[in-house]
Formats: sequence, C-alpha cells, structure tokens
Amino acid sequence: MSAAKQPSVKKRPAKPATKTAGPAQACPWCGSDPLYVHYHDTEWGVPEYDNQALLAKLILDGAQAGLSWITILKKRDGYYRAFDQFNPEKMARYTDAKLEKLMLDEGIVRNRLKIKSARQNAQAYLRIMKNGGPNGEKDFSEFLWSFVGGQPIQNNYHSMSDVPAYSPEAEAMSKALKKAGFNFVGPTIVYAFMQAVGMVNDHLVSCPRHAVLS
Repeated sequence: MSAAKQPSVKKRPAKPATKTAGPAQACPWCGSDPLYVHYHDTEWGVPEYDNQALLAKLILDGAQAGLSWITILKKRDGYYRAFDQFNPEKMARYTDAKLEKLMLDEGIVRNRLKIKSARQNAQAYLRIMKNGGPNGEKDFSEFLWSFVGGQPIQNNYHSMSDVPAYSPEAEAMSKALKKAGFNFVGPTIVYAFMQAVGMVNDHLVSCPRHAVLS
C-alpha cells in the first residue's frame, strides 16, 4: 500500500437513496424480510465517511462473526443502547464490571470476547483520532478509505457466486487494523464491512441499487 497521503474524505456527502430495489429486484441475499430489504435498499453500499459511524459499523460487523447479519440487524437498536450510542470515549473507559454487566443484556449477542473487543476497538480508534494513521491520515475515516484510494471501488458482478469473500484491499486493511490494536477484524469481516459502508459497490449489476451507487 502506498504511503502517499490520500485525499481527505472526512466530509460526508449526500447519500443517494432515491431508487429502491424491492424484494423482486434486489440482490438475492436480502431475501424478503422487510427489515433486510429496507437495509439493502437504503443503507448497504452507501458510502459512509463519518468517523464514529464507521467505528460502530466495524464493531457490529465483528459481532456478526459466526452469525448472519440479519441477527445483528434485528439487535442493532439494542447495541446502540447498550454501548452508549457507540460513543468511543465512553466505551474506551468501560470497566471490567461494565463488560460483565453487558453479558446480561439480552438486546445484544452475549459473547464475552466480542463484548470485550468493543472496548479494545474504541481505545484503538481514539489512538488513531489523536495521532493519525500510519501513513499520515488525519483521522479514522481517512485511514480506512485510504485502502481504496479515497473512493468506492466499482465492481460489476452478475451473480452471487462472483462476489468474493475478501479482497486484497480487505486483507491489507485487516492487517493494518490488527496492527493498530483492533480485534474481530479478519479479512472476511473487513470485506463485509467494506461492502456495507460503500468502499466497494457489490450490488449485482441486475440490482437497481448498483446503478444508483455507481
């Protein structure tokens, strides 16, 4: 990965959300569950540049490990409530007693390692926000987006079998995140994160959302 400083991407652009796909046309992975379809049609693949929103999504994707995304999606409100709206300053100060209390919260996945990783990831996030990224990136968003050159990668997949489980960019990001102190950030988790926050456009070409986000 080049050490050249990437263009600033912190400013969050207007989100394109004028054309929805609907269950008959959407990428098949979202099925017919209304919550999942709405997520596909309004969130998945839309570029996200907000620092705290990116941290929240990375933690939620880590919570998904070994589970389906719909499981986490149905508990997402519970996660925001339990983890103080993913406020990194608050999460970084969680005591062990606080983490144990979260193990009793039925609104989240009660996995001790995943819950503990939220504190660890918040602490790593704050270090980047204070000190910058390893190649001079000024904040967490710029650090993450530098792995795709500061703009979404436009893919043109025709079937789900074409979509990879991870990519070279995801492997590089995973390695850098681990080095920075993050946990639950393997290449597959990171690629799912990249898809969700619009770093790659992996809507199938036949899905109306592909054109909207191109």
